[in-house]
Amino acid sequence: MTFDIVILGGGVVGSSIAYFLTKDASAPLKVAVVEKDSTYQSGSTARSAGGIRHQFSTPENIRISQFGSDFLRNITEHLSTDGTKVDVSFDEGGYLFLAEEHQIPILYNNHMVQKREGVDIALLDPDDLARAYPWMNVSDLAGGSLGLSGEGWLDAYGLNQAFRKKAVQQGVTYLKEEAVSLKREGNKVVSARLSESGEIFADTFVNAAGARAAEVASWIDIDLAVRPKKRFVYSFSCRTEIPKCPLTVDSTGVYFRPEGAQYICGCSPDAENDPDCLDFDVDYSWFEEFLWPTLANRVPAFEAIKMESAWAGHYAYNLLDQNAVLGAHPEVSNFIFANGFSGHGLQQAPAVGRAISELIRFGKYQTLDLSVFGFDRMLTGKAIKEINVV
Repeated sequence: MTFDIVILGGGVVGSSIAYFLTKDASAPLKVAVVEKDSTYQSGSTARSAGGIRHQFSTPENIRISQFGSDFLRNITEHLSTDGTKVDVSFDEGGYLFLAEEHQIPILYNNHMVQKREGVDIALLDPDDLARAYPWMNVSDLAGGSLGLSGEGWLDAYGLNQAFRKKAVQQGVTYLKEEAVSLKREGNKVVSARLSESGEIFADTFVNAAGARAAEVASWIDIDLAVRPKKRFVYSFSCRTEIPKCPLTVDSTGVYFRPEGAQYICGCSPDAENDPDCLDFDVDYSWFEEFLWPTLANRVPAFEAIKMESAWAGHYAYNLLDQNAVLGAHPEVSNFIFANGFSGHGLQQAPAVGRAISELIRFGKYQTLDLSVFGFDRMLTGKAIKEINVV
């Protein structure tokens, strides 16, 4: 089989790239997506917390999410396959970042960047927080930052499926197989070997393999400093109503948000307790010993909660700077990276899909310049530090 473009990985990023590549019917491309898990039940997308925020410290990350919010607001226009409404339950409930005194300089510096980028945001002092959220303990807080629009959460699995369904309608071929190797000749990749179909050929190959991105890159002797890091999400119920609850990121890094009649929560561990990992085993003691006490400190009503369920997913964690790695490798011109999102892949998928499609079709970014996230920095070590990675 021969294609113009082969995308390795059919999660939300890979499917977004496939959608944008085939959106323009006047310039048809033969695109294949290799994805062994057609149910997506074990993929990072379906197991994410489903958040989208504009509160970043890097202007490009802000612009990426701003496009994402606009895309979600008009998702039916973009992804409907039969004229019916596409609903991914986008809830603009906002992100609320809480800060203690020593964290206020970071909050204020980020706020200045965000305001320059047109983020709809408000800084709150402890009195503001107490008035807006009477259910919250603010005694140890010095302030907070609240997204007023464009931020919130959505059905991650639903967005993945909507991209996939639309891409298929536009002619994309999804191959329910596992890629096992790549063949490189000089400065180009010429083929991929699949578990059942054997060798497939293409002009361009895209690495959208999520937590397995480094493994895919290693097939052509490229060292990609992106590692699979396990993250737990816990669902719990509370007898007391917590009205107008945004996705709240505590000063400790613990987050929680509503999920229907319940809540979900989680937190990234310290680096020394964050090994490379691809299993789905859940550590329930993490909830009992750390998350629950932290939740109860911030929201006294959370003293009386019941954990209902829990699951594990994976970040494709960029060891250098926790930002995406996008674009071609400097020595392998037709091998394109869309990796290393470090937990931001869902919210960045629409803009990244558009950007990578432009890079492939036109040789450069056209609508949003994301060259700052190029692979070269992985070689030079010139990090683009993002503050407040959740």
